[in-house]
Amino acid sequence: MTDPFGRAVRDFHQGEQDAPLIQRDGEWAREHPIEAFYFGDFDPDSDRGEFLTSWVDGPLLDMGAGAGRDTLYFQDQFETVAIEVSDHLIETMRERGVQDARRADMFALRESFERDRFQSAFAWGTQVELAASMRGLREFLDDLAFVTAPDGAATLDCHDPERIVADEMLGYRADPTPGLAHRVMQFEYEGDVGETLLFRLFGPDRLREAAAETDWEVAAHSYDAAESAHYQAALTKA
Repeated sequence: MTDPFGRAVRDFHQGEQDAPLIQRDGEWAREHPIEAFYFGDFDPDSDRGEFLTSWVDGPLLDMGAGAGRDTLYFQDQFETVAIEVSDHLIETMRERGVQDARRADMFALRESFERDRFQSAFAWGTQVELAASMRGLREFLDDLAFVTAPDGAATLDCHDPERIVADEMLGYRADPTPGLAHRVMQFEYEGDVGETLLFRLFGPDRLREAAAETDWEVAAHSYDAAESAHYQAALTKA
């Protein structure tokens, strides 16, 4: 399987990126900002940073850890395990100093970790939307409950379809059901086009409904700004 995203991030890390990483939906294409999204420092004093740090404790699982930005901060405080499905990203994290970077699928957590392995977990970057459906989201939450402690917590990074301006989000697909939408896109790098990615977008109320069918409940959520579609949610065991 091709991995244009992981390869571009690794090339950037090694100072060898000579072409942009492109997000594409048909004819709509734009450059994906690798440095800004993956190589800045985690800021615990930002609104988003304060929200995340208030809900995490170790042992901690960083799901879809990218280039390891957040893990590099948290591993100095407690055991932190970073997982990715891209070998390029795993090698990048290790080279940047991530102490425990592993190849694992956040949508198949039981295959990689035992029951109650972590006190908390987070997916920061809206990758939880790759659950692709509400059933997929519930299955993910079930698996996440399995690998976290009975008093564990999780934080997720999401988009609220009720706040999205359709023509401003690449790949947006409307859904007639309130609080739901899809997103479809591909990554392209040096002529290498990755698999089509299907995202299921859900607002806080839809997340609450999904969590209610699992061991989780949504304890809090916070938007990036008053009009922002981007929000973070904290889940605790019901």
